Amino acid sequence: MTGKKVKRIDPQTIVTTIGAGRSTQKCSRGTPIFQQGDAADAVFYIQDGKVQVTVISEQGKEGVIGMLHAGDFVGESCLAGQPLHMASASASEESTIIRITRDAMIRALRDDPKFSQLFMAYLLSRNVQIEADLVDQLFNSSEKRLARVLLLLANFGKDAKLDPVIPHINQEILAGRVGTTRSRINFFMNKFRKLGFIEYDNGTLNVHSSLLNVIVHD
Repeated sequence: MTGKKVKRIDPQTIVTTIGAGRSTQKCSRGTPIFQQGDAADAVFYIQDGKVQVTVISEQGKEGVIGMLHAGDFVGESCLAGQPLHMASASASEESTIIRITRDAMIRALRDDPKFSQLFMAYLLSRNVQIEADLVDQLFNSSEKRLARVLLLLANFGKDAKLDPVIPHINQEILAGRVGTTRSRINFFMNKFRKLGFIEYDNGTLNVHSSLLNVIVHD
């Protein structure tokens, strides 16, 4: 199961709908967007690039809970009255991020029914994706979870088309996302490569649709 594709809002809709209260920032790889514990006073829209969402436990253990793409929002929990960010977000590659203040976002949702409908559709499809991630984590092996993460990173959808996965993919990040050790990730990645499910090309990892065989095979 790869999960349904999240219904994303295009950048032009954001630009034309949000006036005052919107700013754009270019982020290099590793640049923090917000930190766990920061005041939650804005929503962030990924215009292009990719963003990693992580949490740190009281014991200092870090876990990857989300890997977001262009067209996704992050930090939207502030709209529900959450005062502080419960996670950290940072660019995992060169990205363009639109920051929308909480007040500006609430104003746009109140005054523009079409935008409100689009945002609601996005949140609902995102919720379906989160539920699928939880089911995957609870019931599937780490090998199947890794295969699913790679297919999601490659934007696998109904049309069975694939895009290259992020360049210089970090196995530590994959281990955190899958919930296993880096050595296990390395083992499975080598296995997938030998079976022809993935291949490396000038530092970029390419995923083939045949990787679905790992997910559907019992």
